[in-house]
Amino acid sequence: MPSKIKSCCTVSRGVKHAVRQKGVGPSQNLDLTGMAKIPAGEFVLGSHDTECLVEDGETNRKRISMKPFYMDQCAVTNGQFSKFVKETGYVTEAETFGWSFVFHLFIDDQVKQDVIGSPKETPWWIGLKEAFWHQPEGRSSAIENRLNHPVVHVSWNDAAAFAKWAGKRLPTEAEWEYAAAGGVTDRKYPWGQELHKDGTHHCNIWQGQFPTLNTGDDGFIGTAPVDSYEPNAFGLFNMSGNVWEWNQDTYTINRNPNDPSLDPGIKLVKGGSYLCHRSYCNRYRISARTFNTVDSSTGHTGFRCIADV
Repeated sequence: MPSKIKSCCTVSRGVKHAVRQKGVGPSQNLDLTGMAKIPAGEFVLGSHDTECLVEDGETNRKRISMKPFYMDQCAVTNGQFSKFVKETGYVTEAETFGWSFVFHLFIDDQVKQDVIGSPKETPWWIGLKEAFWHQPEGRSSAIENRLNHPVVHVSWNDAAAFAKWAGKRLPTEAEWEYAAAGGVTDRKYPWGQELHKDGTHHCNIWQGQFPTLNTGDDGFIGTAPVDSYEPNAFGLFNMSGNVWEWNQDTYTINRNPNDPSLDPGIKLVKGGSYLCHRSYCNRYRISARTFNTVDSSTGHTGFRCIADV
């Protein structure tokens, strides 16, 4: 199960990938419930903070003028995705492939026979049969007690299909980063410049020794409810940590969307996840960025949507 892309934070199926527009029927009427209106403003994308990862293109800055838009206050939940599937009969790519990636500490004895391997570069990611959005740790798990947690094991194609059905779309990196920062250029985290502002936890990330011991000092080992912790200045929850969020943009280091070398099958993800740790994947900062292929799915990647004003 070799990974064909090199990112320490994500893991790819390593198969031929393509952007797909799956039919999901007509879009439902746009419902702005649970969305925040993000005002227009000026912003500088990227950062020159000492923790920036130059190899990610994080320091390639770009001044932008933002028009107003609406953004989901929270990541799309298991409950919301359940409604989508019930109304459309949608089948995720993980279900089509028959497996997805699960973090090694979540593999219990009941599903060990369903393991199909792990990438050499990131052996903590386990390819597991029947690991889907509705059973995140394989056939012995369920989401009945996690309906308010972010849906995971969804590919970019799956996220785009949901957004289309909801009458929305996925955010661009500029929209995502501007919203996460509350419109403030060079803000490191959605709540300010210090990770543990006022000596408390403000997001769901890894504590302990990665990848073997997560102490859960922030209250969670895996995903957290989407409205955990305090919202940022625009009323958005969990823009750092919890789950990576798919963006609309094709990944490019130089931030040039017209670069002829771009692979449209590799998309940007933002925000970090419950597996991020400063010693290994310090990408829960607002300006941090990484990528994955459009058909890949993991137990730490979800999404939220936006709508035009």
